Amino acid sequence: MRLNEIADRDGARYSSKRLGRGIGSGKGKTCGRGVKGQKSRSGVAIKGFEGGQMPIHMRLPKRGFNNIFAKKLTGVNVGRIQEAIDAGKLDAKATVNSESLVAAGVIRRELDGVRILGTGELKAKLSFEVHGASAGAVKAIEAAGGNVKVTNPKKAK
Repeated sequence: MRLNEIADRDGARYSSKRLGRGIGSGKGKTCGRGVKGQKSRSGVAIKGFEGGQMPIHMRLPKRGFNNIFAKKLTGVNVGRIQEAIDAGKLDAKATVNSESLVAAGVIRRELDGVRILGTGELKAKLSFEVHGASAGAVKAIEAAGGNVKVTNPKKAK
């Protein structure tokens, strides 16, 4: 093989469409864009415009609400914490908080805080200091002899 014999595979490169080069080219005059008007020009996007009729995104009712003050919590199951203790990544004698969970590799990041969830089985006696905990998680932790301190308790109604 020589340098002058190297070539692309068939169909790897194709020449661009030559627009507006006469009726015989098949892409003459309107260049495949239809007829005259705003949409035949470049850089036009009339998204959602329905010819003066009220657009569907304005006709349909809006639902729901986005709470800008909501906390983004990282959920961790008690079973996952027990796995980390069994693997020796988490110290059972120390207080379990968001920093220790990140250091042990149980969670990737804490976001606004950590919430303990009740799926799985917990055997070790642990002391938790977290942003929140589900009722099932609190029950599982206290059944194993541990305790939970919630740093951001819910407000009483």
